[in-house]
Amino acid sequence: MSSEKKLTHFNTDGDVHMVDVGEKDVTRRRAVAEGCIRMESATLEMIAAGDHAKGDVLAVARIAGIMAVKKTAELVPLCHPLMLTRIDVDLAIEATDNRVRCTVATETTERTGVEMEALTGVQVALLTIYDMCKAVDRGMEMGDIRLLHKSGGRSGEWNRAA
Repeated sequence: MSSEKKLTHFNTDGDVHMVDVGEKDVTRRRAVAEGCIRMESATLEMIAAGDHAKGDVLAVARIAGIMAVKKTAELVPLCHPLMLTRIDVDLAIEATDNRVRCTVATETTERTGVEMEALTGVQVALLTIYDMCKAVDRGMEMGDIRLLHKSGGRSGEWNRAA
């Protein structure tokens, strides 16, 4: 880590505080995050067929991801509440790897970014899949949760290396 970088959620006395974004420019900000949930092939087949007893697993997970993005400031203590302009939750079945990949894209025109919102959406969508399928597969694993892209603000654009 560069000596110029520092943790921003601590003041000069070392106390936790919410970062003051009042002097930052309002810019269009975007973030994309992803993660996966791995499971038994029979569980994935059940999800793909849409014949789960609890209903359409992917539709419920998509709604859960959207709701989580909107509630991020209530869940992560030092996040600013944001007026979101876009939330996309994509859930893709990857049969060759027995998993569902979740990708969440968030956008706003604000003074602070939407990375935490995208990451929260991924986590909750995957947790919802786990919750709906745990009766048939308690061995599911969530992982590979990461930020892929962020743009806007002073730090500009960042993309995860391939």
